[in-house]
Amino acid sequence: MSPSESTNDTSSTAVPKLSTTSQPPLLIKKLSPKATTPTRGSAFAAGYDLYSAAETIIPARGKVLVDTELAIAVPEGTYGRIAPRSGLASKHFIDTGAGVIDADYRGQVKVLLFNHAETEYRVKEGERVAQLVLERIYTPEVVEVESLEESVRGAGGFGSTG
Repeated sequence: MSPSESTNDTSSTAVPKLSTTSQPPLLIKKLSPKATTPTRGSAFAAGYDLYSAAETIIPARGKVLVDTELAIAVPEGTYGRIAPRSGLASKHFIDTGAGVIDADYRGQVKVLLFNHAETEYRVKEGERVAQLVLERIYTPEVVEVESLEESVRGAGGFGSTG
């Protein structure tokens, strides 16, 4: 199967190929009727909104994994980063925990939400809970060396640049 065939066949389990001439598709599979296809809020939105597939409660100062009932295939050479939605953070103190979706992951996408408020938060079925941002990656070979080339910054760590 050629790379162009694998990116156009939405039933394929192959990883869509990253191309410099056209954008490969983000393949999604709904795992239940409660799943919602990811959407972008505007033509220039960086992320795709992810939706809760079920109502759930995040306890005050607690956390919960929210089901999306989606499986996805991100294009080769990219990964999916689960990012917060600014409205949930600013209005309800809801933040998103770390989430990385590798190009070879095919399980359900879940969203880790943290409630920083003093009251519980009810996530409604069909509510937008996070966004999926696709980012290009570079995965070079790891090479152990005896020393590293000096730099202007050197070993200055936390707070060293101001």
